[in-house]
Amino acid sequence: QVQLVESGGGTVQPGGSLRLSCAASGSIFSTNAMGWYRQAPGKERELVAFITSGGRTNYADSVMGRFTVSRDNAKNTVYLQMNSLKPEDTAVYYCNYKKYTLGFVSATYWGQGTQVTVSS
Repeated sequence: QVQLVESGGGTVQPGGSLRLSCAASGSIFSTNAMGWYRQAPGKERELVAFITSGGRTNYADSVMGRFTVSRDNAKNTVYLQMNSLKPEDTAVYYCNYKKYTLGFVSATYWGQGTQVTVSS
């Protein structure tokens, strides 16, 4: 089992910045991907960004150039730096951890979610 604890959500004005953190503990596997999804009211959960244990990143088109995902492997922590925030970024942000075995996702874990609200 892997436990994920998120922090850093809150309310910010349009154009502002927030940084989310997610610390993983438990049965950490060397080959994994950590990242962020978000879910706005009335919408499906969507991928925001992820980073693999090898450092490969992927971003949703809607956040490209504004958000940056990074990780500290020694701390088993993933970060999401969010700049130039827009009202449409308002959502609950969920940390996600995927374990890979032989190149396939063999387990997925979720954090409890943290609210990000962008409003003037």
